[in-house]
Amino acid sequence: MTPTPVGMRCPDCARQRTRVTSETAAFGGAGRAPATFALIAINAVVFLVEIAAGAGGLNGSGSSVIADFGLFGPSVADGEWYRLLTCGFLHAGLIHIAFNMFALYVLGQLLEPAIGTPRFLALYFASLFAGSFGALLLSPNELTVGASGAVFGIFGAAFVIARGRGMNAIASEIGFVLLLNLALTFGISGISIGGHLGGLAGGLLCALAIVAGDRGMLGQRRLPAEMIAMTAVGVVSIVGSLAVA
Repeated sequence: MTPTPVGMRCPDCARQRTRVTSETAAFGGAGRAPATFALIAINAVVFLVEIAAGAGGLNGSGSSVIADFGLFGPSVADGEWYRLLTCGFLHAGLIHIAFNMFALYVLGQLLEPAIGTPRFLALYFASLFAGSFGALLLSPNELTVGASGAVFGIFGAAFVIARGRGMNAIASEIGFVLLLNLALTFGISGISIGGHLGGLAGGLLCALAIVAGDRGMLGQRRLPAEMIAMTAVGVVSIVGSLAVA
């Protein structure tokens, strides 16, 4: 037997080293997030295009790009369905895009490595379309832009997945920030309440599918099942958007 700080151990046990990991590392905080950076880059490039097509300065709200590609119910009803997607890559100003991209940067680096890039992208776009559905449901005649719906979806998904994997400390932190952002959503004028709530609902539904896969409820081929579930969220959101536009 070998004396150790925790008592007498056999030689083989004494040579073993226990691997210690933090919740953040286990949740994927130290991993790669290529889709996150790609989405941020796309949003940044599109914002530069907005400025180039607008009246100048760092405010993209007067840009013709927003008028042509932002979410607007009557235009969607007239057949411009692409607005359900393109609106999620447009922003009304520097502060708008800065807040959204900072949230995407933080949450994406946390969540994408934890669930994998295919799931993350499916979650992102399902939340984006769910946000468009929510915006059209509550304010179909208002021009709406922003990645906030997708970002709120990631917020909700990160909370549910962290709780589902027993990482309550991370879930509590995410939950607090999420509640704060919801308070701002209802407390500040000019914010799309429907877009935020719709994106959040979409992200929560997608996260439930991922947690079900974690628990073995979707069988051996869990990834296809999860992708089908998240695709269904996006498709239902698109169909709902066309119905209410």
